[in-house]
Amino acid sequence: MNTIGISSNCLMKYPLFDALEEISRHTNFVEIMSACGHSLPEFLEAAESFPLRYSIHSPTSDGNIAEPNEKIRKASLSVICESAKAADSLGAETLVIHPGFCLEKDMFEKSYEALLLSISDLERMQDEFSVRFAVENLGSWDCCHFRYPDFVPILRDAGLAFCLDVGHANLNSALDLFLDSKPEHVHLHDNHGVWDEHAALGSGDIDFSSVMKLDAVGIIECMEYEAVLESLEYLK
Repeated sequence: MNTIGISSNCLMKYPLFDALEEISRHTNFVEIMSACGHSLPEFLEAAESFPLRYSIHSPTSDGNIAEPNEKIRKASLSVICESAKAADSLGAETLVIHPGFCLEKDMFEKSYEALLLSISDLERMQDEFSVRFAVENLGSWDCCHFRYPDFVPILRDAGLAFCLDVGHANLNSALDLFLDSKPEHVHLHDNHGVWDEHAALGSGDIDFSSVMKLDAVGIIECMEYEAVLESLEYLK
């Protein structure tokens, strides 16, 4: 890894200013999870108060860029566009985007077609901003799109970056396959291959030795702040 940062996800119960103040004690790179009290652009002023490098995780709830319903798909993209504007204003380096899902099995193919359409839209949208768009692989639920590396070439063809979520890849027994995809951005957290724990590095069954050799920004994305501190000690 060329940089180790921390996601604000671990301190969502605190205002963004307080979370950034605490996290900045350990790193100069923070990924803001744009949700609740950390939503952007609503709390942009708090982020501007610190001389930090940033990435932004676009909102993950109440949106789905793989939704066949065109109105919902477009609304989801408009939320991402709002996040991109905030990221640009903040000088953020990367905007992380979830690739969507489908809860109805008989609609999965149409949902995938909607995702491809959204990837094309994101390609055009990215040209409007200076921030890099990075699409993240998801976990093991059958409803999730982008669980395996075969989707990465589609991102590359669209000029989009790839965010490797190590924990999600482990749930799909695909981490070794993903390591060859040369991700620009990496989410670091651990699990035991059963459910998405977002646990401290070293507490699960993931071997991080190969992961740490990647030439990418690594973001510790644990659910709890104590787990982040444990992860930093583990990496040492």
